[in-house]
Amino acid sequence: MHILKIPHTLSEFTQTYYYKTELIELCRQYKLPTSGTKAELNSYITKYLKGIPSSQIKTIRNNRKRHSLQYSEINLDTKLINSGFCFNNAARQWFANYFGVEKFSFSKKMAIIKRKAEAEHDTEITVGDLIHQMESWNQNKTALSDEERTYQWNNFIRDFFKDQTTTQYRQRLKVASILWKKVRMSKKDKVYHHDLLKKYDNKIQEYKIN
Repeated sequence: MHILKIPHTLSEFTQTYYYKTELIELCRQYKLPTSGTKAELNSYITKYLKGIPSSQIKTIRNNRKRHSLQYSEINLDTKLINSGFCFNNAARQWFANYFGVEKFSFSKKMAIIKRKAEAEHDTEITVGDLIHQMESWNQNKTALSDEERTYQWNNFIRDFFKDQTTTQYRQRLKVASILWKKVRMSKKDKVYHHDLLKKYDNKIQEYKIN
């Protein structure tokens, strides 16, 4: 049975990769908000370990709703993640005008693409990329369920953090994300192995600790 180790310092926390369920349990232990994305949960715990009392750490999900993008703020270059973009009426109107239809309905494939980007921390994907992926949708490539794809990412990132060599990098999660995107787009198995650090050194060397 896996026993969750409770970190007592920010350093202990940042040197370990946690599944979302584990982050929720940590938040529960620290008496922090337990709802939100992984990034939000990480933010709560980071603030707490920096010395901010749990009573002063409030959920940020409600604030995000107030800052959802309006129709005039959406374009092909709009980022899907961390921009305020969501599948609301403003986005529905924008897609209807883009495709030249009177009514537009969000599809399951759109939700899958966005959830996958969130799971992989792909902050570069845009509305234009979403449309491209929708139009080139390939059932063979999407045969895996969204849950199975998340497991692939989780296994990749956990193996990455187990590799002690990766401690030479700042923003290790960012480095792992860069490598994951390369692996995901290749025809090889979607797993982490040490050789990736050398193969894509030119993409991640800027994150090396001097």
